[in-house]
Amino acid sequence: MDASRIARIAVFAALIAAMGTTPAINVAGVSAPITLQSMGVMLAGLMLVPAEAFLSMALFVGLVAAGLPLLSGGRGGLALFETVSAGFLAGFAPAAAVVSLIAMGMRRGRVRAARPGAIAWAGEFIAAALGGVAVLYAIAVPVASWVTGADLGSLVSAFKVFVPGDLLKAGLAATVAVAAFRAAPFLRPGASRTLAPGEGRTEAGA
Repeated sequence: MDASRIARIAVFAALIAAMGTTPAINVAGVSAPITLQSMGVMLAGLMLVPAEAFLSMALFVGLVAAGLPLLSGGRGGLALFETVSAGFLAGFAPAAAVVSLIAMGMRRGRVRAARPGAIAWAGEFIAAALGGVAVLYAIAVPVASWVTGADLGSLVSAFKVFVPGDLLKAGLAATVAVAAFRAAPFLRPGASRTLAPGEGRTEAGA
C-alpha cells in the first residue's frame, strides 16, 4: 500500500474522529445518541475507493476499541462493545465500503449518460442512503440485539427516530462530495485509473 493510500485512510479516520467533537443528541429510550459520525461513514464511502473506505472506518473502530475517546461525548474503550453502540461500530466499515461500491458504479453510468451532471447529486445521495443508512442499520440492529439481549423488534422501533436525520446526513454528504469533485476532479475515487481523459472533468464540472 503506497503512502497516498495510507494518508487517505488516516485522513478519513481522523475526520470521523473530529466529527465526534460535536455534541451528541440523546434520545429518550434509546441508549445510542444521534451524532454526526454516521455522516463521516458516508463521506468516506463517497470520497474513497471501497478498500480505503473500509480500512479507514476499521482504523477508527480499532482506535475506539483501544480506548481512545473518539466517539461523541468522549466515549471509547471495549465497554462500548457491550452496548447498543456496538451495532453501529460493527457496521461502520462495511457500510462505508458499500457506499463506495454503489457510488463508483453509479458514476460510471453517469459518464455514459447524455446529461451526467443532471443526476450527479442524486447518485451520490442514493449511494450514501443505501450504504450509510440501509446497510448500516441492517448490521447495527441485529448486532445490537445480540450484544445487549434486547428484542429485535423493539430496537427497530427505537432506531426509527434516527432515520430522518440520517437521510439528511446523506443529502449533506452528497452535497459535499459533488462540490468537492466539481472543484477538484482528481479527488474522485479511482478517476485516474478508470476514466478516459476529460470524462472526470465533464462529470465534476456539470
